[in-house]
Amino acid sequence: MILDYEQYSVKLIWGEKMTYKTLGNAEERIPAIGLGTWTIGGTETPDYSRDMEMVDIIAAAIEMGYTLIDTAEYYAAGHTEELIGEAIKPIDRSKLFITSKVWPDNLSRKRLHQALKRTLKRLGTDYLDLYLIHWPNEQIPLAESLGAMSESVDAGYVKYIGVSNFDLPLLEKAVAISKHPIVCNQVLYNVEDRQPRRSLLPFCLRNDVTLVAYSPVRRNIVSDRARRVLSSVAKTHGCSIYQVMLAWLIAQENVVTIPKSTDLGHLKDNLASADISLSGAELYQIDSSL
Repeated sequence: MILDYEQYSVKLIWGEKMTYKTLGNAEERIPAIGLGTWTIGGTETPDYSRDMEMVDIIAAAIEMGYTLIDTAEYYAAGHTEELIGEAIKPIDRSKLFITSKVWPDNLSRKRLHQALKRTLKRLGTDYLDLYLIHWPNEQIPLAESLGAMSESVDAGYVKYIGVSNFDLPLLEKAVAISKHPIVCNQVLYNVEDRQPRRSLLPFCLRNDVTLVAYSPVRRNIVSDRARRVLSSVAKTHGCSIYQVMLAWLIAQENVVTIPKSTDLGHLKDNLASADISLSGAELYQIDSSL
C-alpha cells in the first residue's frame, strides 16, 4: 500500500513520535510502548512450572520502565493476572497503568461485574485503569455490556473503558451508545497486517480513540520481502528489524503498542524502540515497499 501523504496531511496518520501519548479524549497520558502478557503463565490453561521466573521477569520489566501492563482474564485462565498481581505487590499502584479484558462469555451485566471482581482479586488491586471487551459477542446486546462497564466506572472499579477486536461498524456503534467514552480499540496491527489503516485508524483519529496494536512484530514471523525493507532501515539506526517495526507503529498518531517478551534483552530493546526516530523518507520507504 502506497500512502498518499497529501491526503493525510491533516495529521490523519503520522504524528510526532512521542514516548507518551494521550489516551483517547481523557486527560491521561500513557506510554507508547507497553508490556503484553499473552502466554505468560500459560495460554488457555495455567502453566505453573515457571511462576517464580515469570514474576521476576514482570518485576524486572517494571523496573526497566514498563508502566503500561496489558492482560486479560482469558490469559492462562486468569493465572497471568495472578502473576502480575504478585509482581506488582511492592510497586506504587499509582505509577502503573493496568489494562485487562473481559471474555465474550462474560458480557452480560451480571457476569461482567462478577468477572471484574475476579480480575481485581487476582491482580490484587482495587481498580483497573482500563477495562476492555476482549472480543464482541453477538448473542449479548452491546448496550448491556457497555452499560455494565459504565456502571463499573461509576462505582470506581474502572477508570476508563474500551474495546478490542472491533471492526469499524461495531466501533462506531460502541462510540455512539456508550455512556462513558470508548478510549481505545485494541487490534491486530503491524507493518504487514495493515487492515486498520484503511478506515479504522482514520475513524479513531477523528473520534479520539486510541488504537492499541497487538502482535506488533508478528511473533517474529516476518516475510522475506518485509525483512529486506526493514533490514535496510535497521542498518541505518543500528537496531533490529523488530525495533523498526515498533518505531513504525508509534510514529503514527494515536497508536500505542504492547509487545510481549520474557527475554530481558528483548524487553530492553522493545522499550528502546521509542527512542528511534524514523525519518519521513524511511516511513515512506516502509509504506511504499510493503
